[in-house]
Amino acid sequence: MPRPFCCRRIAGKPAASIFKPIGIPVTDLDEVVMTLDEFEAIRLADLDGLYQETAAGQMNVSRPTFSRIVDAARKKIADALVHGKALRIEGGPVRHEGRRCCRFHDSPGDRQRRT
Repeated sequence: MPRPFCCRRIAGKPAASIFKPIGIPVTDLDEVVMTLDEFEAIRLADLDGLYQETAAGQMNVSRPTFSRIVDAARKKIADALVHGKALRIEGGPVRHEGRRCCRFHDSPGDRQRRT
């Protein structure tokens, strides 16, 4: 039996949970599902430009685990782009805590309280 996943810490959810090629209904597309921890790994490594050791610490995982997460995320993004698939971001063994990365990743309740 495989070892259970530990909860991974994420700063927030994506601004949009699905991305698809323009002009094609989502019902006509194959779909690739990226988990929220994979989304967070891409944000930390590629958008924020953090070293893997630092990013792994922010997600509360080991550096080798972070490397596996970001590799899986990059393969899913490449599959969606190259093959014209929809990319859905949802689920995964995560817990929301820590700083929010930007105003787009606040929960809807947080946005309403600030306005």
